Amino acid sequence: MTLPEVFERIRSGSMPRVYEQPGLDEYYSSYVQTYLSRDVRDLTQVADELAFYRFLCIAAARTGSLVNYEALAREAEISAPTAKQWLSVLVSSGVIVLIEPYHNNALKRVVKAPRMYFLDTGLAAHLTKWQNAAVLESGAMAGAFFETYAVSEIYKSFVNIGKRPPLYYYRDSNTKEIDLIILQNGALCPIEIKKSANPTGATKHFNVLNPVADDGNFDDMTRQLKMEIGSGCVVCLSNDLRPIDKNNQCVPVWLI
Repeated sequence: MTLPEVFERIRSGSMPRVYEQPGLDEYYSSYVQTYLSRDVRDLTQVADELAFYRFLCIAAARTGSLVNYEALAREAEISAPTAKQWLSVLVSSGVIVLIEPYHNNALKRVVKAPRMYFLDTGLAAHLTKWQNAAVLESGAMAGAFFETYAVSEIYKSFVNIGKRPPLYYYRDSNTKEIDLIILQNGALCPIEIKKSANPTGATKHFNVLNPVADDGNFDDMTRQLKMEIGSGCVVCLSNDLRPIDKNNQCVPVWLI
């Protein structure tokens, strides 16, 4: 899949009816109106639908970022408690997902705020006024949308088979970061997401997980905190599935 094709998919989103009828923005406009007039009223008392819509657009512009209630409240001109309540509405109605940071006592100075992602990139693109795939791909939010697409597809792959997505991320006070961690069968599998066909150095922060690995030199109490480090990958624009080293591989985004 080419870069334009990837961003055409990102801009279109994953709503089934988008592919059944023409008029992408008309569909999403209708979706938002229905969402505001029906789902939001069912979930909470929102007196000002226009203010909530503004908050929804601001949240879309922050897809892929750490949750900061004060900043959201300031931009939306609402209180921080209201921002927290409204964000929970977006989570409850399946518009966004919050990915929690991975915590382990063997890891120090880990950031505690969750990271938020829209589950449909087409809706996020509509709310942030990206008119077409080409403009989005060359724009300032291209990386954030590429990451959002990858995370949302991985998230939905677990939901579609009836499993709770075991997804986390890592970021510490030294800004070392891993975009996504899958915790499954007692192993941590790190994932980096790069809008590049040949990402270099993408796995450089995977070693931050080394302190949680059990090397056999721990007592029983300490060993309970230890985890196996599984195979990692870099989701990117590579044409083929290929190894990076003995533990990690490049995975084309169209495979997820």
